[in-house]
Amino acid sequence: MTLLTQLRMLQLASPSLPVGGFTYSQGLEWAVEAGWVTDVASFKEWQQLQLEQVLIRLDIPILRRLYAAVFQHDVVAFRYWSAELIAHRETAELRREEQQRGAAMLRVLDGLQIAPEQPEWRQAIALSQLGGLSWAAGQWQLPLDQVTLIWSYGWLENAVMAGVKLVPFGQQAAQSLLADFSDELASRLPDAATLGDQQIGGSLPLMAIASARHETQHTRLFRS
Repeated sequence: MTLLTQLRMLQLASPSLPVGGFTYSQGLEWAVEAGWVTDVASFKEWQQLQLEQVLIRLDIPILRRLYAAVFQHDVVAFRYWSAELIAHRETAELRREEQQRGAAMLRVLDGLQIAPEQPEWRQAIALSQLGGLSWAAGQWQLPLDQVTLIWSYGWLENAVMAGVKLVPFGQQAAQSLLADFSDELASRLPDAATLGDQQIGGSLPLMAIASARHETQHTRLFRS
């Protein structure tokens, strides 16, 4: 990779990217309120299940298919996998988050002057941040494996920072969690690349319940 390619990846991985990822807790806020997550150990268990069932079995496999659709100029496939991602988000809150982040990512692409002009592509990209990330990767010719790392580490970092605010725990604990989750991620990412179309998807009932309850939680720090 060239230095410019590496810098482009750092830009997309930066928490300063204005898509609002840090403003969502994906059910964690209610899980803390309900006493399901009370300390570092229970947070680690909560997030480990999401890593296995959401990141590895859903997000990364669909990201790989969106990336392929961009490089193949296949808007039909891109739209299909974008809709599939939305369909797997189990609550109104999670679906709204996906679409809000997608719309924000499209605005980022417009600002960078790399967004598509065709309405069908714009509508599909606006469905999810994964779509916008895939499009940016295509425009900047970023390698797929590196794009999956960008998304995966950003996902982990947002989750752990939510834990810092909500559980709560300190920054040193956060760094230890990121190191542990990174070890797990490195061993599990190859699995995401082997899943067939019919194997994509996972379900976490407690996360869905927590997200649904968070929609009407009286006092909350994170968006619904």
